[in-house]
Amino acid sequence: MEIVIPPFDLKSISPILIITISAMLILVADVFFRKTFRDSLGYISFLIVVLTAMVACTQMGKTVYSFSDMFVVDNFSVFFNLIFLVSTAIVILLSVSYIKQEGINYGEYYTLILFATMGMMLMAGGADLLTIFLGLEIMSISLYVLAGFRRDCVRSNEASLKYFLLGAFATCFLLYGIAMLYGTTGTTNIKEIASFLANNPSLSNPMIVTGTSLLIIGFGFKVACVPFHKWTPDVYEGAPTAITAFMSVGPKAAAFAAFTRVFLVALPDVEQKWSIILWVLAVLTMTVGNLVAIVQKNIKRMLAYSSIAHAGYALMAIIAGGDFGSSSLLFYMLAYTFMNLGAFAVVIVLGRKGKENANIEDYSGLGFKHPLLAVTMCIFMFSLAGIPPFVGFIGKFYIFSAAIKNGFIILAIIGVVNSVISVYYYLRVTVVMYMKKPVREFAPLSLSPFVILALIITLWGTIHLGIFPARLIDLAQKSTLLY
Repeated sequence: MEIVIPPFDLKSISPILIITISAMLILVADVFFRKTFRDSLGYISFLIVVLTAMVACTQMGKTVYSFSDMFVVDNFSVFFNLIFLVSTAIVILLSVSYIKQEGINYGEYYTLILFATMGMMLMAGGADLLTIFLGLEIMSISLYVLAGFRRDCVRSNEASLKYFLLGAFATCFLLYGIAMLYGTTGTTNIKEIASFLANNPSLSNPMIVTGTSLLIIGFGFKVACVPFHKWTPDVYEGAPTAITAFMSVGPKAAAFAAFTRVFLVALPDVEQKWSIILWVLAVLTMTVGNLVAIVQKNIKRMLAYSSIAHAGYALMAIIAGGDFGSSSLLFYMLAYTFMNLGAFAVVIVLGRKGKENANIEDYSGLGFKHPLLAVTMCIFMFSLAGIPPFVGFIGKFYIFSAAIKNGFIILAIIGVVNSVISVYYYLRVTVVMYMKKPVREFAPLSLSPFVILALIITLWGTIHLGIFPARLIDLAQKSTLLY
């Protein structure tokens, strides 16, 4: 019997290959070279990510299926790849001085970040449920280790263990859902599933309904939507702050990329079923996230619940569907990357070894002691709240418009109300910085050039894309999913 091996299109996965090979070389280099070489690993990793982004840009405008139609390169996946690479580059900039300060300057730190990024890119380009699952597991395993990277910190160890146990449990639901769909359709390929469902109406098929519900649970855990969000505040608080920043944007965007492709491409014929479930989840996620964020005293936990609320806004884009819905999701994910990473950058700057100063009260008087840093934090808080003229306002306006255009008016109204509620706890940080006396001594800031560069990039994205969003919106509209 002759075994036919399908041809490999390595050019289609060239960005993934660059990231993967570089991650392995960095790990080997850390073992064989002197410890002083570790100081250069961050710079090398940053340059690798920039190079990968340049290669990824060359793939824009093409649609190529490869590896027996298990992987696809299209504008949608390339746009998400750029989101992953931008967030990874910023996190690496924030990490260079942070991991030295925390005493966790090990080469595997950057290797794990690069492997997690590779997993995200696999998820965004997955044209088969098994490819998406493979990317999800590579990303997740890397994050489990990174969450507990402060080995001598009990809280970090606890965060890693919780994330691992709950993540493994959620993965079982996702895998079982994939098995259900395969058992019904005879394939795991996204386009073939869509074709099967189009030719065989299955609205009442319990296997399809159950499989779709299990996929919602699996993806819902990764995007941290209610009621699958319980891990988020503890893991965000316990993980190293740079890793918390990383988890809050890249992996969330990757999960939404896979979520969107699976539900809008593979399962549009059962939209009548899953849109109702997602509608309820979006409302719960927005409302619970914003209401619980109000009572948080720790800024990392507040940003964790804020992240949950923003997942609810992003779910609205999937529910809206169509070109308008998917393009609004693309724009919002990039907008969220800039403003959320910027907020975490300020948290990292104000932290010290053994003392993160993560309580909101620790920011009292910051506006008088370090006025530029306080203004920077205010900009990110205003943007997260959706106040113009920052990018957060444009992102929310785009998503709410998509929901209204597609007939989800009540959902859009609930989103607007929740956005108004969120203003309270975002502005509370501003009030504390400018209207309360300091409760601690502020140490002189020692900003490294890399942290300054990260702050400049995030500020530029938050302000410039809020005032001049047209080019990015146009790019997002050209990067919508091809049905």
